[in-house]
Amino acid sequence: MNGFVVTVDGKSGSNEDGFYRAKVTEAEGEQGTSVRTESFVSNDGVLDVESVTTQYPGSAVVQRQVFVTNRSGRDVRITRSDPFHVTLAKADYTLDYFKSTNGLEFTPKSFPLRGTQVLQSTAGRSSKGRHPWFTLRDGQGGVLAAAVAWSGNWIFRFEPLQGQGYRITGGMNDWAFAKVLRPGETMESVPVLYAVVSEGGLDAISVEFGRWGKRFWYPENELSRSVPVAWNHWWPYEDNLINEDIFKANADKAAELGIEVCTLDAGWFGEPDPNCNDHLGWSETVDWVLKRGDWHKINTLRFPSGIAALSDYVHAKGMKFGIWCEIEALGVKADVNTTRPELPAKRDGSPLGYICLGNPEAQDWAFGVLERLIVEYKAEWLKLDFNLDPCAGCNRTDHGHGEGDGLYEHYKGYYELLKRLRAKYPEVYLENCSSGGLRIDLGLARHTHGAFLSDPDFTRHHLQLFWGATMMLHPSACFHFTWSQNVVHYASNVDKDPIKPDMARHKFDHIIRANMLNGFGVSYRLPELPDWAEARLGELIAFFKGTMRRFVGQADMHRLTDQTERWGGGDSWNAYLYVMEGAEEAMLCAFRLAGGEAERRIRLTGLDASATYAISWTDSGRVMEESGRALMEEGLLFEGLEEESSDVLLLRKKG
Repeated sequence: MNGFVVTVDGKSGSNEDGFYRAKVTEAEGEQGTSVRTESFVSNDGVLDVESVTTQYPGSAVVQRQVFVTNRSGRDVRITRSDPFHVTLAKADYTLDYFKSTNGLEFTPKSFPLRGTQVLQSTAGRSSKGRHPWFTLRDGQGGVLAAAVAWSGNWIFRFEPLQGQGYRITGGMNDWAFAKVLRPGETMESVPVLYAVVSEGGLDAISVEFGRWGKRFWYPENELSRSVPVAWNHWWPYEDNLINEDIFKANADKAAELGIEVCTLDAGWFGEPDPNCNDHLGWSETVDWVLKRGDWHKINTLRFPSGIAALSDYVHAKGMKFGIWCEIEALGVKADVNTTRPELPAKRDGSPLGYICLGNPEAQDWAFGVLERLIVEYKAEWLKLDFNLDPCAGCNRTDHGHGEGDGLYEHYKGYYELLKRLRAKYPEVYLENCSSGGLRIDLGLARHTHGAFLSDPDFTRHHLQLFWGATMMLHPSACFHFTWSQNVVHYASNVDKDPIKPDMARHKFDHIIRANMLNGFGVSYRLPELPDWAEARLGELIAFFKGTMRRFVGQADMHRLTDQTERWGGGDSWNAYLYVMEGAEEAMLCAFRLAGGEAERRIRLTGLDASATYAISWTDSGRVMEESGRALMEEGLLFEGLEEESSDVLLLRKKG
């Protein structure tokens, strides 16, 4: 699996054809990795290609990347640089992947691999169309999984070979891409990560990627390691109803409930006009969406004391302060368009609606904006959003990039911006958001602490997202809200307010616990919660902080059921087992969904077969003992759970 494909000046070549191998070197890399570099030279002497394979100790995950150097005396044009090139000897596989668009992230697709297949994104955002991930299953528990660690356009091609077998290639999409290399210049490909397991199926491959991500890939700081409980104002107030007094009232209640972070989402920014924070069209001249980029402006009618004072208020309550910013976006009426005309991304002279971070000056500008939010507003959490499709990207030639590589350089610039930010302010939590979950990829997971999964958050949808996202991300690297209250009814979110006056406690627990599987956030009108809901939410938050989040933050997570689907398809039970290192203890979270059968026997995995475990049910108080072997071979029988209910079981090894 150490191949590559490159296309230069319209001619394609690979490690198998068009290049000869010059040398091989082995070295130890960072974090104890083993790095194998195979150096190739094109038969015509124009290109050097370093094909680099990084193996992580104790992990099945492997990284592939290539570095292409122009060794000729003329410019060359690179249009394809695939670091992933695999030939499979047989063709009897099942291909799994996830379709995605706003509110429909991680929609499962699965079928026998037949004929030529192409998975790709051309929207300029990694998860618009499909998520940058696939698995091939062999039917006996063996799985190959691969992911492009890139936030822009990507591709995987599956091409049948004559006779039998498949050729799979992938990396950054070659659609509308070209990079001119001058003599001596080098282009770095995007990374592709892959893993192979011989048994255990999809659960085994997801555990490999989650464990690898925690150990080698994600940035961590004190806040991210703690898996904090966060409140965000967005859904119940959006931008047009939030103001200083409402935010403070919610912060008061958040502190009482044990919430640890309060985030000011969109609505703080804009002209001091009463209609500025209603982007649905009250007044186009002051619509804040059209003014994105002028981040120094605050709607002082809504926030008369300023944002720094609001941050101080949150801190005085013992919580951390978060703030939203769509740092890449640029509204057509933003002053930045005229004061800094060198910053906007354009294609064929037309604005694309974002700042081109392929321009080093734009990186400096963006860093200054975010630094101000951190220093002046004392923000410990940045929610970084991006709500547009850049497609092929910028083709200006005065940004330091060429006509064909603007999007490539933009994302390299965005990664550099995030690296610079973390280097100077390492304790700030960076949340990755993009119209919900339209840039969930291992590229941004390398530079941010949590990926927001989707705008809709009703429970069945959330469980669909969680099952899918944790194929490549550890639960601690996922962030979402519980089923939120909304200002207006959204068809995508099923219900304007899921908290009913006569709601049974088990249904409320079902909603909240579903989001306690990962990074935990709520978006409620906290001062208006019914007394019973406020009390129970406080109890659940305390249980998450005291018991659950240690497992969410540290344990291997095993999926014990199939994926459910948001509109009622898929599995009608969901169960997830969090197993700590050494299998000394574990936490089992089980959900019976609407329409689920009254009883379900669930087999556990990842335990010590030779040990006996003490098991306790947190709701009923029931206790029992059982061997790890019996739990994995025979399972636990769940009965008596009503529809839309849940339970959390704690397991501890005895003796």
